Amino acid sequence: MKCQNCEKPATFHITDLTGDELLALHLCPECAKQYLQPETDQTSMAAPTLTGVLEQQLKLEQTAEDLKELDSKQCPICGISFYEFRQEGRLGCPHDYVFFGSELEPLLVNVHGDNKHVGKTPKRGVCDTESQTELIRLRREMKEAIEEEDYEQASQLRDRIRKIEGEGQDDH
Repeated sequence: MKCQNCEKPATFHITDLTGDELLALHLCPECAKQYLQPETDQTSMAAPTLTGVLEQQLKLEQTAEDLKELDSKQCPICGISFYEFRQEGRLGCPHDYVFFGSELEPLLVNVHGDNKHVGKTPKRGVCDTESQTELIRLRREMKEAIEEEDYEQASQLRDRIRKIEGEGQDDH
């Protein structure tokens, strides 16, 4: 359904019962905001009104736009987007905690009660974050080299990966 004032999609369906007649409006977010704005200046703040509820919905529309922008953010190391994280529930590399830090912190505090890890670490494999990040970056580059059929580059990357993994095994 299209907005009654313009040709954009109507996402707000307002039924106005204030007059003698029933007025049904189908408006886009911008037109709905214009329609509701004069009424919000006159309304009292005592009780929540339909206008107030619709105003809140307009704020949610803005939040949805902000989320869309956030979803497109991608980690430069592993390439995972925030949207992929939200869908899968897993991050791609340790650097994601830094890259998406401001978005992840409230989530971590809400879920775990704190934003610091206190627990066990793996006994095998690479322990330091820099090496883990390097391995993830190298694996991504190797995958890209294979897709581009640059097998010489891929084999060099494979050897570097094995060397780093071997160093991690020697530490334990």
